[in-house]
Amino acid sequence: MTPLLRLRGLTKTVGSGRAARRVLDRVDLDLQPGELAAVVGPSGSGKSTLLQLAGGLDRADAGEVTIAGQRLDGCSDTALARLRARRLGFVFQAFHLVPELSGEENVRLAARFGPPGASRRVAALVDAMALRAVADALPAQLSGGEQQRFAVARALVNDPALVLADEPTGNLDASSGAIVLDLLSAAAAAGRGVLVVTHDAAVTARADRVLALQDGRLR
Repeated sequence: MTPLLRLRGLTKTVGSGRAARRVLDRVDLDLQPGELAAVVGPSGSGKSTLLQLAGGLDRADAGEVTIAGQRLDGCSDTALARLRARRLGFVFQAFHLVPELSGEENVRLAARFGPPGASRRVAALVDAMALRAVADALPAQLSGGEQQRFAVARALVNDPALVLADEPTGNLDASSGAIVLDLLSAAAAAGRGVLVVTHDAAVTARADRVLALQDGRLR
């Protein structure tokens, strides 16, 4: 089976001079279709960096990233943007909702760049996330948990082959976290690949595989 995500020898150093620190050291990972994998580790261990490199949001110092058979290191910025819009759903820890758009409009904006029919998923995802009552509110008017759920809905609206989620339940209570986790699990059950960075024991309990990022390596 061809992995949806394949990382080989992924290496990344942050800082410069005496402050330089290698946060990822020759990381290898295969994520298969239908798999929900969780990455755990202390703050500052490079978990978010790993997701950013895997999603083509940053460039590695060395190594290869392949999504659905397509190598990213040779892609132009335009090609990477097209790949992310069609094949990848990214949940940012800091949400990154467009502040001038309502929560539902943020989800609808992502659907405009997705495959045909994506716009029909917007209302269903907003309802599934129990966000209908605040669908027209701007991000500044939403709680952190509501922003988090809109961010997850935006990541899922294009039915991406690969979902990369950075602490997707970190701002949620148990009930809202269960809603998000159910949707991520459903995506995996439908044959998608889901890679989650988390400190949440409820997420690791539902994961097919748990990987610890330690000293720059996945263990």
